[in-house]
Amino acid sequence: MPVPIPGNPLGYTLVYAIESPRGPVLIDAGWNHPDAWEALSDGFAALGIDVADVYGVVVTHFHPDHAGLAGQVREVSGAWIAMHEADAAIVTLMRGLADDEHRDFQAEMLRRAGAEGLDVSVAVAERPVPPAQPDRTLRDGDIVDVPGRGLRAIHTPGHTPGHLCLRLEDRLFTGDHVLPDITPHVGIYPYDRTDVDPLGDFLKSLEKVAEQGPLTALPAHEWIFPDVGARALQIRHHHEERLHTLATLLTSSGEPLTIWEIAAMMTWNRAWDDLSPMLRGLAAGEAAAHLRTLEARGEIRRVSGVDPVRFQALDS
Repeated sequence: MPVPIPGNPLGYTLVYAIESPRGPVLIDAGWNHPDAWEALSDGFAALGIDVADVYGVVVTHFHPDHAGLAGQVREVSGAWIAMHEADAAIVTLMRGLADDEHRDFQAEMLRRAGAEGLDVSVAVAERPVPPAQPDRTLRDGDIVDVPGRGLRAIHTPGHTPGHLCLRLEDRLFTGDHVLPDITPHVGIYPYDRTDVDPLGDFLKSLEKVAEQGPLTALPAHEWIFPDVGARALQIRHHHEERLHTLATLLTSSGEPLTIWEIAAMMTWNRAWDDLSPMLRGLAAGEAAAHLRTLEARGEIRRVSGVDPVRFQALDS
């Protein structure tokens, strides 16, 4: 069921319903908006089902276009909500964070990245309402409570720390992990963290999906497509090329660069000057994730004792 995301170029989230003797179980739920709720309700009605019949909602990851309506479905139906334990912890954190704390966090993150003079109020998207706290948590390999079905959770971190793909026989619900045409955003927040490597995790997760073989992919955006394994390897190759290009860029610069300077020099789907402040912030997050992977591999280094943080090639 395509559930609209108002004002977003992605257009919609594909919500899936799996039949079970206790009632349908949803894979994701869509954005928390009246138009989205109407589309979800109408989609069920077209199948002769009422939202009140839903038994459970499995959320592939905590982002609002996936988890946003899960709470409303639970209110109407009494359904359980499940997501990976890592994303459930983030939801707990989000629900306890005040708006001014979120704004201050973003401002300091941008400053340390070298985004001098940037107006944080326009660089940060309007904060969506945090999703509902899940009732259940999942781990890699868990069998989800869908009676009569062997729906298995596969932990695929990268896009979020707790992103899940879900295998049902010869099909794989891929969430945002593997999409047929675009690649998901993989960023690091705050930009200068050293304790995580989300892109490294994402690349390993792509290999994990490729090992599942040529399953039919049921993604959360765009369209259903065959051979998820081949597409996973294609996305991995894309990021390896970006990593090589970024390492070459740092070598040729001859001097340490801030995350913001590096992001401005990278290739995006539009020229840097044409990106809105918010999109520049997302691009910086993705640049930071690539820098962190190169650092973890020992191909570049972080300059110590400087603020904002800077990176350089090892031989610089």
